[in-house]
Amino acid sequence: MRMRFQAKRNRAFALYFCAVRAYGAGAKPSCPLPVESALLMTDYPIKRALLSVSDKAGLIELGRALGQHGVELVSTGGTAKALREAGLEVKDISDLTGFPEMMDGRVKTLHPKVHGGLLAVRNNPDHVASMESHEIGAIDLVVVNLYPFAATVAKGAEREEIIENIDIGGPSMVRSAAKNHESVAIVTDPADYDRLIAEMAEKGGATSYDFRRMLAAKAYAATAAYDSMIASWFAFADQGVMFPDTLAVASTLSTTLRYGENPHQSAALYLPTSPSAKGIAQASQIQGKALSYNNYNDADAALELVSEFRNGPPTVVIVKHANPCGVATGETLIEAYEAALACDSVSAFGGIIAVNRPLDGPTAEAISGIFTEVVAAPDANDEARAIFAKKKNLRLLLTGDLPDPARPGLQIKTIAGGLLVQSRDNGQVDRDALKVVTKRAPTDQELKDCLFAWTVAKHVKSNAIVYAKEGSTAGVGAGQMNRLESARIAAWKAKDAAEKAGWDTPRTIGSAVASDAFFPFADGLLAAVEAGATAVIQPGGSIRDDEVIAAADEAGLAMVFTGMRHFRH
Repeated sequence: MRMRFQAKRNRAFALYFCAVRAYGAGAKPSCPLPVESALLMTDYPIKRALLSVSDKAGLIELGRALGQHGVELVSTGGTAKALREAGLEVKDISDLTGFPEMMDGRVKTLHPKVHGGLLAVRNNPDHVASMESHEIGAIDLVVVNLYPFAATVAKGAEREEIIENIDIGGPSMVRSAAKNHESVAIVTDPADYDRLIAEMAEKGGATSYDFRRMLAAKAYAATAAYDSMIASWFAFADQGVMFPDTLAVASTLSTTLRYGENPHQSAALYLPTSPSAKGIAQASQIQGKALSYNNYNDADAALELVSEFRNGPPTVVIVKHANPCGVATGETLIEAYEAALACDSVSAFGGIIAVNRPLDGPTAEAISGIFTEVVAAPDANDEARAIFAKKKNLRLLLTGDLPDPARPGLQIKTIAGGLLVQSRDNGQVDRDALKVVTKRAPTDQELKDCLFAWTVAKHVKSNAIVYAKEGSTAGVGAGQMNRLESARIAAWKAKDAAEKAGWDTPRTIGSAVASDAFFPFADGLLAAVEAGATAVIQPGGSIRDDEVIAAADEAGLAMVFTGMRHFRH
């Protein structure tokens, strides 16, 4: 009886809609039109809802709100159980389809009485006739969130469990409902439950076309993101394919930004759908203005570099325009900060700071001495927070654990007409990987300075030259069109810093110098000699290596090759 009544209702709606459309086109309707039905072209009442969710948050409140509008609830498995336990009347999906849930729940909603009720065009007489002849009742609302595939992968589940958490029926219902959004509402995000409740309250149990269209757009984005996670897992984790034939990438909007690199550009922050993502985008902002596009970019550069020292001594990184202008380690954070600042106090003004230890009061007080845009730290004690609270515009970001610099992953860059994709530069070298190529081997201190300078150079824009001494940078030359100019600029910055600090000599005297790629000629090396460097670390591999090595020997330098370069464009 219920099915026949539902079919008659559907047919009545179809005849009404056909008449309205004909009337709107200038034809005379063949049946009288009720005045109160004028809104039905856009506002469609919800009489039956199908609910099937893995995330039960907000489910009971939504079920009660639907019940208040007299909506018939149809549900599956655990969702139906939760609704019943809350005292709500609900029908099992098997009551609708006439088939039990089977195959461990793999088959329950893949049925014509589900998808027919979702896909039937309500104002198409042929569709309505099919519904009537096959006793298919209309479904006006679908509430679905999908099996927790990403969370299952993130917890390290076995392959069998991961496969079982690939949802089939859920995405099928979502896509069917979204396609027929002219008359069916599809909700995939629990955050939209309150909006649905408010919409129905405002419209007497109905939903508007604009609201359903918005929900449909979110629904297709949700299934696209879900499928992209599955495709990525199959390619990268399950089969070890770094560059699959189709690269499926999904991200969700976190926030829109005031503008991009420049005020005439629009910008937004998107987050990967992976629950295991960790970085500056996941940091908690404790205070300060909203972050800008450039703030995020610079803070990311600072965090990536300081993470290289996450297991090392207290370390401070100061970044300006995505390049480090000062990096130092110390016995304490404030000692490291003062050494990093001394490298280039001019560039540090308005810069971004990242540290590898929880912030303390003395360090926060020192940082507050100059204008700083952003400070990123694993944590901050109450004293540090109170000091920064006086600087209303300073953004304090707390990251928790620092990201692993050796983690795998892909980097994506847009170019006109395409994407450039590469693996992350997670290459690292240690003492055992170094090859001494000069007559003189580096001393223990020179070797430490070489490795420190090399770590920093990895994060400096090419062509990169970094002088370092006793755990702090002495001069940084970044982004020049030739290596010689980078060497000269870094030395000049060191000399300028020495004059400002009142030192007798610049800290490049007795320093180690790192070059992110090989010296193509001896001139860049000789500029480092002139600056006072005594040790060199570089990849090697130039056709003029012999010439460069000979120049180093003549100057009494110790030089080591890494066999690895770190271009950063």
